[in-house]
Amino acid sequence: MEEIDKNNTTFENIKHFDENGVEFWYARELQVVLNYKEWRKFENVINKAKESCKNSGISVIEHFVDVDKLSKRANNAKVIIKDYKLTRYACYLIAQNGDSRKEVIALAQTYFAVQTRKQEITEKEYSQLTEDEKRFYQRNLTRKGNYSLNQVAKNAGVKNFDKFHNSGYQGLYNGETADDIAKRKGLRYREDILDNMGSEELAANLFRITQTESKLKKDHIHTEKEANKTHYKIGKNIREVIKKNGGTMPEDLPTPEKSLKQLEKENKKTLKQ
Repeated sequence: MEEIDKNNTTFENIKHFDENGVEFWYARELQVVLNYKEWRKFENVINKAKESCKNSGISVIEHFVDVDKLSKRANNAKVIIKDYKLTRYACYLIAQNGDSRKEVIALAQTYFAVQTRKQEITEKEYSQLTEDEKRFYQRNLTRKGNYSLNQVAKNAGVKNFDKFHNSGYQGLYNGETADDIAKRKGLRYREDILDNMGSEELAANLFRITQTESKLKKDHIHTEKEANKTHYKIGKNIREVIKKNGGTMPEDLPTPEKSLKQLEKENKKTLKQ
């Protein structure tokens, strides 16, 4: 991973999300991470990847989206350059068609193969994951869900997003805000509470997130007050369902020994060795 760290970037932190919460990568940024100095040579790899996509009977335009960007030259002149918005599958195909002599290409092949597979996971496969793998999977879904929920909440008139999200937590956690949850878990200041939840607790929060988004849309809510009220009600309803089914209340679920951030760091160190 040394080459990636040298550029102060990884496959994860050059990832973007569109307005619908769908992840994508820019080809120009991926080019840097994969150590291709010339766009011309990297575009040759992209073209090979597009051909592989086509030969697999998969729509090329859905995975390789043409975009134009403004770029500044040394004399401050602005020119339009070509770029692509790439899906995870497109990145995987690019890695597969890249220069296999590059160590970073091998890392990219593994990373995008594993991550692409995770997105197609079945219920049976999920049950076979370790608890930490389940946590990573659920955390990725909650991250996407929160992004999408924020867009819907914004359209519903929400401006104070801390208050909006706390409304949901308070409903689900019997009055606890995000800060209350963090204190109970013994977390450091500004440490992400979702990174410090087990898979069961994350699943309960994912349900809260998706159901709130659906309710805001369905009821055509357009005031911040009603949006907060809705989020609270959804959280409380989920809490009541857990109780009715004899489940463990979210605040009583154990906090994992290691946060997902810690696990990510340990994984990176392992890859470097």
